[in-house]
Amino acid sequence: MSNFIDNKFYKLIDEFEKKDIYSLYLNMVNKFTHIPSITQVSLQKYFEKYPYWGKLIIAENNYEIFYQKAKVFKENYSQFVWLYKQLKDYKSKYILYAILNNFYNFDFDNLKSATDTIYKQYFDLDLLPKCKNEVIVDIGAYVGDTIIDYIDSYSQESYSKIYCYEITPNILQIAEGNLANFDNIVYKNKAVSDINGILHFDTNSYSASANNISENGTHEVESVTLDSDIPEKISIIKMDIEGAEKQAILGSKTHIKNDTPKMFLSVYHNNTDLFEIPKLVYSINKNYDYYLRYYGGCIYPTEIVLICLPK
Repeated sequence: MSNFIDNKFYKLIDEFEKKDIYSLYLNMVNKFTHIPSITQVSLQKYFEKYPYWGKLIIAENNYEIFYQKAKVFKENYSQFVWLYKQLKDYKSKYILYAILNNFYNFDFDNLKSATDTIYKQYFDLDLLPKCKNEVIVDIGAYVGDTIIDYIDSYSQESYSKIYCYEITPNILQIAEGNLANFDNIVYKNKAVSDINGILHFDTNSYSASANNISENGTHEVESVTLDSDIPEKISIIKMDIEGAEKQAILGSKTHIKNDTPKMFLSVYHNNTDLFEIPKLVYSINKNYDYYLRYYGGCIYPTEIVLICLPK
């Protein structure tokens, strides 16, 4: 027996399976042109600032972003089914449906309902009510906001050490200032990836939180694998690194396999992260339960977090 969430999800998947890419694309263009013009322009400006998913130029009828989504839906609908079946609670399943239906039908209502407004981002107390003696690695620490939220959620006594990785030097300095009252925090101006060496990154003119690793980046940063940089056992990993999460996971394979750390992973920085990242984790260590939580707005899905908890 199925329920209304199952029914909605599989009806959507059935449409992805039966229609061709161009038909899926046309549906998105049609739905987009029927939302308020102020919302259309707002989305165009957003995608200009954060060009992760494709182009949207209304005046030129350039809807590349919708074609890219349609292609992913058609070629990977079975991957979304795999993810749906892996998710351990119906809140997660509903979030996945709401995200996909927003992409495809510009459904703002379900996405708004899926947004978590109770807990701090990443730290859902229904999933992780207590923490003790944690060794935490915050990859993409930004200004230390996640660590502050963690301490607010679980107290200063809940961890033994915190490692903060941030690629932008002046942003890391801000994090050090914000976290100055807390002990046992190690700051690392390094990129976590699948190689030890030098990488380059670009700065985003709108927000330093979106600075990202890029082959043509104008700034250099030392790159390390987590496996080589931290010898001790790790119990929590958080990653929000603007599309470089898969490389960081590959560089953390030994820790993930041997330590089975609790993980909080951003899965929205490109069109396939939503299923590719959980499949990558699954290939490394099958001893995880998977949950989705959503902390973004109701117009376009960002701040999607995959929570991986040891079984």
